[in-house]
Amino acid sequence: MEITQSGILEVNLENKSETISVESDVQIEKIVKALSSRTRRKILQYIQEEPMDVSNIASCLEMTEANISAQIKKLEDAGLILCSYSSGDHGVRKISSLKFNRLVIQF
Repeated sequence: MEITQSGILEVNLENKSETISVESDVQIEKIVKALSSRTRRKILQYIQEEPMDVSNIASCLEMTEANISAQIKKLEDAGLILCSYSSGDHGVRKISSLKFNRLVIQF
């Protein structure tokens, strides 16, 4: 995470070309709140490598699936991740993946 002199906050999640540039105050607030949680930042780190389902993320972070689901909802509401559903052994699995690899916030 880096703030430049021109008032731009850049967050590189991975070195890929997909970028979002955010200028709306409402969206900036949602993103900053989502990134303010260590747990949510760890979730983003885990799903950088490959999409993961809630139970796998919960296992990696040693947390409950209910807690991880709530954290994923906040990341999804902030527009930072995409969620899809697929059938699993015990019902439907919610799979999370990064929506963008680079985030630029302009002040």
